[in-house]
Amino acid sequence: MRTDTGQVFKLEDYRPNDYLIPETNLTFRLSPQATRVIAVLTVERRGGVSASAPLVLDGDGLTLLRVEIDGRPLEPADYMATPDQLTITTVPATPRFQLVIETEVAPAGNETLMGLYRSSNVYCTQCEAEGFRRITYFLDRPDVLSVYTVRIEARRDEAPLLLSNGNPVESADLTDGWHYAVWHDPFPKPSYLFALVAGDLGKVTDSFVTMSGRKVELGIYVEPGKEMLAGYAMDALKRSMRWDEEAFGCEYDLGVFNIVAVSDFNMGAMENKGLNIFNDKYVLADQETATDADFANIEAIIAHEYFHNWTGNRITCRDWFQLCLKEGLTVFRDHEFSADQRSRAVKRIAEVRTLRAHQFPEDQGPLAHPVRPRRYREINNFYTATVYEKGSEVVRMIRTILGDETFRAGMNLYFERHDGQAATIEDFIKVFEDASGRDLQQFALWYHQAGTPNLTVSSTHNPGSREFTLEIEQSVPPTPSESRKRLMHIPLAFGLVGADGEPVAYSSVEGATVENGVIHIRKRRHVVRFSGVAERPAVSLNRGFSAPVTLSVEQKADDQFFLAGHDSDAFSRWQAFNTILTDALIAAFRQILGGKPSVFASRLTDLAGKIAGDETLEPAYRALALALPSEADIARDIGKNIDPDAVFRSREALALAIATANKKLFSDLYDHLVDDDAFSPDAASAGRRALRNILLDYLSLLPAGRELAADHFHSATNMTDRAAALTVLAHRHHGSPEAIKALADFEAVYADDPLVMDKWLQIQASVPGPQTVDTVRALTRHSAFSMANPNRVRSLIGTFSSANQTGFHRADGDGYRFFTETVLEVEKRNPQVAARLATALRSWRSLEPGRQAKAREALLAIANAENLSADLRDIVERTLV
Repeated sequence: MRTDTGQVFKLEDYRPNDYLIPETNLTFRLSPQATRVIAVLTVERRGGVSASAPLVLDGDGLTLLRVEIDGRPLEPADYMATPDQLTITTVPATPRFQLVIETEVAPAGNETLMGLYRSSNVYCTQCEAEGFRRITYFLDRPDVLSVYTVRIEARRDEAPLLLSNGNPVESADLTDGWHYAVWHDPFPKPSYLFALVAGDLGKVTDSFVTMSGRKVELGIYVEPGKEMLAGYAMDALKRSMRWDEEAFGCEYDLGVFNIVAVSDFNMGAMENKGLNIFNDKYVLADQETATDADFANIEAIIAHEYFHNWTGNRITCRDWFQLCLKEGLTVFRDHEFSADQRSRAVKRIAEVRTLRAHQFPEDQGPLAHPVRPRRYREINNFYTATVYEKGSEVVRMIRTILGDETFRAGMNLYFERHDGQAATIEDFIKVFEDASGRDLQQFALWYHQAGTPNLTVSSTHNPGSREFTLEIEQSVPPTPSESRKRLMHIPLAFGLVGADGEPVAYSSVEGATVENGVIHIRKRRHVVRFSGVAERPAVSLNRGFSAPVTLSVEQKADDQFFLAGHDSDAFSRWQAFNTILTDALIAAFRQILGGKPSVFASRLTDLAGKIAGDETLEPAYRALALALPSEADIARDIGKNIDPDAVFRSREALALAIATANKKLFSDLYDHLVDDDAFSPDAASAGRRALRNILLDYLSLLPAGRELAADHFHSATNMTDRAAALTVLAHRHHGSPEAIKALADFEAVYADDPLVMDKWLQIQASVPGPQTVDTVRALTRHSAFSMANPNRVRSLIGTFSSANQTGFHRADGDGYRFFTETVLEVEKRNPQVAARLATALRSWRSLEPGRQAKAREALLAIANAENLSADLRDIVERTLV
């Protein structure tokens, strides 16, 4: 584990390296405690670089055994070696030479899960962002592209399977029970995309014929005995490959494509060229062990990693400041895939809920940074919602501004112009300017400027002049290190809705550019006048969430209720109802703080019933609409002086009011949605289950609700229903005999399945109330939990700290004290996981003063710990600023 060096990397300091490595030949002699790695590197000096320039290679904790140039062992005076760097001071005068480096690493002892490590007796690598330097000394940066040939040697009984990037070249037995395999990847790639897997794994095979008629052999490798759980992942892979050809013209380019599922992994998955390595959570699924959400995640993440083959691999990033160039763009592509595979409206709402839950708080807190950061201390900490989710929204806005056809032309130009290159955001913007003839420099501020813009909107209608006017003003709040903001180009999709629910026509518009239902906001203030509007319309704004902004709209409550019932834009209809719910919850929060009972308007509870029973709406859409804003969402919109207990009480009060007002409707609909057909993970079936389960959540608040939930749990025929009922029992009826029995029964059935037991841990970690910290503390000693496994840590500790507002923010600070102890313990093994856990306190300044002081104490306790890693110190110090 590297401790903090204090070094800050800045975008403006970038310069090309003096040397390139066009060819890399690696030989691995695998051993758990002492793996030998021989790297034969073809090194080229860039033109114009002095022959006296030293060659400085990155390392991380390496043991150097040998170094040679052009067959000659180097003398001690020719180089300087530390575990973290190899500097060759005496470099040949020739522009090209061969460098041989032999190192030794210990995969079995590598608990950071970066570089080469061993997981469940399987050798595995994770090299993004800077893990390759833990394998051998190298120019470990994205703009150094190399063609790799890899030879893997291992004992056949220990590792019958030997995989790396590219295509298989040869394999054979060696002496003494050893064997080898050689792989070659003809496409130049940066070191972060290198991959190796070796072990004893089961295999699921299939094939795919590309649009040019080439046959690609597909393989998914899993723990032996779990092959039957990989069928959905294989189906998702084939659908992803076909969709990418049809939607973007992107054809797969190798003869094989392999996926390996491992149980110890820091991320969701990794897009290594031709050999994707996955957290097994996002590969293994059937109705007995996986929820509908799991199936949807598998589909999306399989697609995401496959789509990286072009947006990330064939075209990579010049440096880590350009990370959004591969991640934001590929998230956009996987969102589009899921929208086409499922429901576009439902998918869009889910995307926006995720953005608001994770990225908006990031933008509004001490960890705010642009989509393309300008500086970093630890790159692992910039795999953030801003880079991924907001980065995706920026790409979506480009499509909104240019239109579908021109956007596709720009993407085609991007693939053509930059294939085989390490590109920048400027390269990406330029292809769309060239394809469209538009100037996108003001729009490019979305990449360079942190913060969530706010649009303040008011409207007036003059019946005499038949003129409807919108006044729109933009502002971007200050963020750390950036107090003055520049004006953004914001594409604001809108609609004018008449009393009959139909679009209102207008004869002309002035005050801003309006194209295809989009107002282009470019100035601080726009006065947009629509002529020929006889009657005052309701205004539907930011339709489809056309821009990641917040809205402050002077709008009558009647208009919100009208739009919630009639808006033709599915997203905006959901948004109107969600705004009504949020406003009611904030009012209830303030009533509770003032010692008054929460009161909710009957038209709100009635509207909830109308949406639930509206059969013109998809069940999945109705389920999303009925899902109340989360406690974190409510706290974010309140903004400051947050009392999590009062937020929780306001939410429970509204849920009870809606359930009480719609008891018969909800009960009848719940009974009607019973599905006697065979289980299917398709979107329509999942939607029906989602609606039935959210109705169960409401009905559980009423008399006999506990018994209803218990019956639901014991009669469930799939994990979606079983986990939903267990959540209701554990959360709504904590400590009841039914809840205790259900938790015990679940554990008894699934004790040997770690992924399912993760759900058991999550459900208990998210039980509201101050007692949960004691439960979580006890669960850290349970056999189902391991502090060394990232999935277990995220399920228990991550859920408790990020999804349990009342438990984590316990008034006496015990949640913070437990959190401090745990984060520091995790950091000893895995700094990356510890740093991600620490982001749970990013919004500590919004808490009421008592909790705020205790949260600060916890952060200071972490910051003052000895030998803190760069990953964790970076997060904590930025959070404290």
